[in-house]
Amino acid sequence: MQNQHWLQFEPDYARFESPLSQLAYSSSFREELQPRLSDAISRFVRFTHQPRILRITSQENMLYRDELIAMIKAKDVCNIIAPSTFNAQSMLGYCYQDAQGDTHKKPGFLHDADNGILLIPATQLLANASLWPEIKAVVAGEKLAWRAIDNKKQLPLPEPASLNIKLVVYGDRTSMADIEAGEPDVFSGLWIYGEYEQDVELHEGMLNAYTSMVTDWCERLNLPKMADDAWPALFRAGAREAEEHDKLPLCPLWHVGVLTEAALEANGDAITKDAIQLSRAAIEFRESYLPNRALEDIHGGHVIIDCKGKEVGQVNGLTVVEMSGHPKSYGEPSRISCVVHFGDGDIADVERKADMAGNIHAKGMMIMQAFVSAALDLNQPLPYSASIVFEQSYCEVDGDSASLAELCAFVSALSKVEINQQIAVTGAVDQFGRVQAVGGINEKIEGFFHVCSHRGLTGEQGVILPQANIVNLCLNDEVMNAIKEGQFHLWPVEDVHQALPLLTEVPFDGERDQETLLNKIGQRIDEFHGDDLPPRGLISRILNWFVQN
Repeated sequence: MQNQHWLQFEPDYARFESPLSQLAYSSSFREELQPRLSDAISRFVRFTHQPRILRITSQENMLYRDELIAMIKAKDVCNIIAPSTFNAQSMLGYCYQDAQGDTHKKPGFLHDADNGILLIPATQLLANASLWPEIKAVVAGEKLAWRAIDNKKQLPLPEPASLNIKLVVYGDRTSMADIEAGEPDVFSGLWIYGEYEQDVELHEGMLNAYTSMVTDWCERLNLPKMADDAWPALFRAGAREAEEHDKLPLCPLWHVGVLTEAALEANGDAITKDAIQLSRAAIEFRESYLPNRALEDIHGGHVIIDCKGKEVGQVNGLTVVEMSGHPKSYGEPSRISCVVHFGDGDIADVERKADMAGNIHAKGMMIMQAFVSAALDLNQPLPYSASIVFEQSYCEVDGDSASLAELCAFVSALSKVEINQQIAVTGAVDQFGRVQAVGGINEKIEGFFHVCSHRGLTGEQGVILPQANIVNLCLNDEVMNAIKEGQFHLWPVEDVHQALPLLTEVPFDGERDQETLLNKIGQRIDEFHGDDLPPRGLISRILNWFVQN
C-alpha cells in the first residue's frame, strides 16, 4: 500500500509570502469580507418607503452587534439605537407627573431612533412579543401614542409622536424561524434579508481585507500587533476551524479568543507564530480531559479496539463525540462488527432496532444495503441474514459517515475474508459505491492516531478517508510528523473498489476466474444452494435424520 504524498494533506500558504510582505490597511474590510450583507444594508438604508425592516441572521452577542453597527455607520447613518434588552416602558416611552403636577415625557428607544435605525435582538423581540404589533405599526408609519407610567392615573398626554424609523432585527436561525412562524409578513415587501457570513475564501485578493480585520481587532482590544510570521499560523488555525484549506472563519468570537490567548503568550511583544502555536496548545490542554478519559478506557481494555492483526467481519470505524457542556468535539475509534447466518437476506441494524440510531444513520444503512444487493446481482434472495452493530456503544449513533465501514464489515463477513485492523475507515457511500465526504475528519483521524501511537506505531497503520475530504485536512503537528516519516498513513479513496482492497488485499470485483470478494461471496452462496449441505429447517433436519437412520 502506497501512502499519498503528505503535501496534499497540508494547507499551503507559501504562495502568500510575497503578498503578505506588501500589506496595506483597508478601512473597507467589512464591505470586502461581507459583500452580500453590505449590499443588503446599503439598499436598506437607501429605501425611502418599503421595505423598512431588515432581518440579519447572525449570533446575538455584543461583538456581532458592534460589527453590525459599524457596517450600518459605514453607510452614513448617524443615529443607531441598539439596546441589548428592552421592555414596554423602555421601548415605547411613557409620561409621568412630578410633585408640582407637571407632565413630563420619557422617550423610549423608538423615539430615540427617530430618523435613524433601531437595532434589536431577535430573542428580545420574541420575549416581548406583545410589543411587536405596535413596533411594526410605528415602523410602517403610524403615530406612536404616549401613555402614562401608571395606567390607574389619568394624565394630560401630549400629541402622538410621528416617527421615521427603520428596524433591524438580528439573531440566529432558530430565533428567526420562530419569528417567521408568528409573523406572516416576514417574506413580504416589509422585510429585506441579510446574513453575517461565517467564513471567507482565502486568496490573494482577500488578504488585505482579512489582515485589516485582524489588525482592527488587535487595536480595539489593545493587543500587540501581528508579526509577519504570525499570519500563516493564524491562517492554519483558521483553516482548522473552518474545516477547509482555503477558508478562514469570520466569527468575531473566534478571533477575539485566538488573539487574546496569543497576546498572553507574546507577553507584551508582537504576536508571533510561536505565540499562536503555544496558545492553541494551551487551549487543547485545557479541553483535553474528556478526550483523554475516552482514550484511557481504550488503553485500559474497557473499550476493545484492535489496531493490529486481522479479523473477519470487524473494522475500526471513526466517530466524533459531542458532549453537552464541553466546548469541543473529539474523535475516537469505534469497533463495528458484522456476523452472518442463514436467513432470508435481511440485514439487521442493531442500533436502529434498539432505538439508538438516528434517521440519517438508518438512511446510510439502507443505501449501503442497496449497493451490495446491486453489486451481487442475484436472481434470488440472499440466503444469509446479517447483523451489524457498533460494539460498546451506549448512546445514540447518527450520521452516515460510518456506512463505508459498515459495508466493509458486511462484505468481509459474507466473503470470510479478513480485514486489516491496523486501518480505520470513515466515509459515506451512495448506491453506486462512490465514497462521499464526511464531517469532523481531523478529529476522527487524530482519535485513531492517538490509540495507535499509545500502543506503538507499526508503520502500517492509517486511515481510509474520502478523496473529497483532502481539502478539509488540517491535522495537528504530531500526526503530520508521523505521516511525513511514514509511520502513519492516509489513503484517500473515491469508491468502494479502492477501499476494500486496502483493507483485505483482495479486489472487490473482476473476472469470474479471479479471486475477488464478489466471487468469494458467490461461491459461498453456490455452496449453500448445493445438494451437499444438510437441510436447514428444524422439520427438514428431523426428517433427514429418519431417512439416514
